[in-house]
Amino acid sequence: MSAVIEVVRAGALTTVQDEGRTGWAHLGVPRAGALDGPARRLANRLVGNEPDAAVLETTLTGCAVRVTGTRPVWAVVGGASCRVTVDGRPAAWGAPVRVPAGAVLEACPAVHGVRGYLAFAGGLVPEPVLGSRSADLLSGLGPPVLREGDVLPLGRPGDVPGAGPVPWPGAPAELVLPLHRGPRDSWFTDEALHTLTTAAYRVSERSNRIGLRTEGPALRRARGGELPSEGMVLGAVQVPPDGLPVVFLNDHPTTGGYPVVGVVAESALAGAAQAVPGTPVRFVRA
Repeated sequence: MSAVIEVVRAGALTTVQDEGRTGWAHLGVPRAGALDGPARRLANRLVGNEPDAAVLETTLTGCAVRVTGTRPVWAVVGGASCRVTVDGRPAAWGAPVRVPAGAVLEACPAVHGVRGYLAFAGGLVPEPVLGSRSADLLSGLGPPVLREGDVLPLGRPGDVPGAGPVPWPGAPAELVLPLHRGPRDSWFTDEALHTLTTAAYRVSERSNRIGLRTEGPALRRARGGELPSEGMVLGAVQVPPDGLPVVFLNDHPTTGGYPVVGVVAESALAGAAQAVPGTPVRFVRA
């Protein structure tokens, strides 16, 4: 029997994520994929997977899964730091752990950061949709949000797991987001544009996989009305009527009618995935 994992504790929000569903935005299909790409790739490397193998992405409260089958499975829990157990006994965080058949691997609630990543040797192999196994919360494509009792198959293990521990990036104490202005910066006053790159913002508790919402001074418009819906990209900073910038993340819509004041470099978005509510945010000119 091939190894599978059974969800014992689903946590607040646990989804299957890989590299994402790229190349379909012209048809209105969002990208999805792991919000913290570097953490996903490192977890996969440590269990001998290809970088784009599918993993579990947890949110704040972690999850617990049982390995079912006839063979043990190597796994890594990385991303947001947390306590890790196998059948209740302490295990390593951020390094390969051997999970016997029938044992329960638990990633406990995050101590630092928001999103944890559970990688398993062989990778998770639910049925792909449009070339990706990622769950997309906005469109509903891919595997549904995990619930207790759900079962996910694993692929055939590859290379021998790598040695650990290795350095993992920590959750940011301050989130610094390099910003390219435009394409709709002319919709805002000069004062608002100055405020955007000088004022202190905070991560809002209303943030999710669709966008990182901010709290702070509102940006004033130089003109009223709304735009016709136009294409949106990963990292777009859209400003809704309340004037508070929203940084679009992986499950963002492909179109929108609120003006985009700027775009954050994709390389900075992994930090956004791990920034807890209340984390200071600074937008700086790229």
